[in-house]
Amino acid sequence: MKMTPVESSKVLKEGELEKRSDNLLQLWKRKTCVLTTDSLNLYADTQKKSKSKELKLQYIKKVDCVERTGKFVYFTIVTTDDKEIDFRCSGEDNCWNAVITMALIDFQNRRAIQDFKTRQDAESSTSGQQESLRMARAP
Repeated sequence: MKMTPVESSKVLKEGELEKRSDNLLQLWKRKTCVLTTDSLNLYADTQKKSKSKELKLQYIKKVDCVERTGKFVYFTIVTTDDKEIDFRCSGEDNCWNAVITMALIDFQNRRAIQDFKTRQDAESSTSGQQESLRMARAP
């Protein structure tokens, strides 16, 4: 059986969030959410059969505008193309904004380490080729 990307990534948090709609009325809609090490997945139903949106962490710039009012914690996810997506969760819930922020930091750190290793490997192979050329030209 083939695993979906969500199943192969580690699940960090699962539960409900409310997302503000993009339309004129800007209504809050309850979504079942699964945060993994790679993405935040939003589902229209509690059985997680119909994925309505997947926000990959590589396209999230930051979690912003955290505000606690009454029984809700409001926060905004800002994407790399500067789109803002508003969410809220109940204050009793372990705050999604903190878990998403930590997942984003972890993802960025993993990517930075991977980029560094890739650069280091490229530099070492380039210097190795230069050394081979220098040795081949030596009298």
